Amino acid sequence: MKRIIFLFILLGGYLSVHAQLTLDDCQKKAQENYPVIKRYGLIEQSKQYNLSNAAKAYLPQLQISAKATYQSDVVTLPIHLPGITIPSIPKDQYQAVVDLSQVVWDGGAIRSQKQVIQAGSEVESRQLDVEMYALEDRVNQIYFGILMFNNRLEQNRIFMDDLERSYQTIADYLANGIANQADLDAVRVEQLNAEQTQTQLQSTRKAYMEMLSIMIGEPISPDTVFTKPNSDLSALSPTVNRPELLLFDAQKELFDSQKAVIKSSYIPKIGVFIQGGIGRPGLNMLSSKWDPFYIGGVRLSWNLSSLYTKDNDLRKIETDKNTADTQRELFMYNIHLTENRQNEDIQRIRDLMKQDGEIIALRENIRKAAEAKVANGTGTVTDLMREMTLEDLARQSKAAHEIDLLTAVYNLKNTRNN
Repeated sequence: MKRIIFLFILLGGYLSVHAQLTLDDCQKKAQENYPVIKRYGLIEQSKQYNLSNAAKAYLPQLQISAKATYQSDVVTLPIHLPGITIPSIPKDQYQAVVDLSQVVWDGGAIRSQKQVIQAGSEVESRQLDVEMYALEDRVNQIYFGILMFNNRLEQNRIFMDDLERSYQTIADYLANGIANQADLDAVRVEQLNAEQTQTQLQSTRKAYMEMLSIMIGEPISPDTVFTKPNSDLSALSPTVNRPELLLFDAQKELFDSQKAVIKSSYIPKIGVFIQGGIGRPGLNMLSSKWDPFYIGGVRLSWNLSSLYTKDNDLRKIETDKNTADTQRELFMYNIHLTENRQNEDIQRIRDLMKQDGEIIALRENIRKAAEAKVANGTGTVTDLMREMTLEDLARQSKAAHEIDLLTAVYNLKNTRNN
């Protein structure tokens, strides 16, 4: 049993150490975990319900009505025949009617209504795509932030190792009478400063990892390896594939569908109907009895009042389409401006990185010279600490430039969505 437990502990440690996360993994998991993702299904359900309701307009329409009236006067015959009593129509009248109608021709009203429903659902989905796409940039910023802190922690660890070696060297010098206690204290101060920096970096990195953990919906081990993505731009397409462009297209489709609804509103509608009921009187107005009746036929309806506002409604929709075109142009204008700035940032960072290696090599030589001077008694420990700090800053600058380049490249990719 102990061996099994020990095996699981080793296996768990192995998996923990070797657990890896990539940026693509985080993007996918964040989208799957994002609460807004549920709205896609809700939009589709709503569209299907609305389409089903619209299609039911083709089914026979059943209407039941009843009325009871009392009128001040009724029709009478102005004749009198000897020996014949002409019945009078009652002033209180009653009627119950069942009306069954069927659309034969609606001028395309139902079809255009379905098109509006589909186009409206498409607009909602594309708006949701835009909202989901904004999530990608947030994940990028957090992920590259973690990479930045990983690099800084690594560089600070190297600096702390260098300080520890210097501390041991100065301690030996002190034991041999070459250095004094103040020299050793100067190194110790730098060690404490480096330890404080390490603590601050670890705390901030932990906060970033907790944010990413919430976004992807799963815990992240402190030992998780965050893979650096590729900074190569050769596969980057110049084409802009942002979801906002699909949203503008969907809005124009919706406007066209709304035009079709307006045009169908002033087209005559044809249908057949049959009415059946019972009333007093029935169809025979001279009868005072309860009589059943029925009527069947063809009905033509033509609502001409929609012609009053037709032109203004169509002009308003055309104005909305022009507004959407203007918004699209403005969006592309801002995209191109952003692309130019981001390309300049990428080139600037690459230019800076060309000198990073040389600067580090020179700083390393200067630091070694300072160590030699301290060993020979011609230099001070303060000078050595200064040179070690400058070398550490040079290494941190290089590490920062590497992450800055990745961030700039993926900002450009995010701008184009490819």
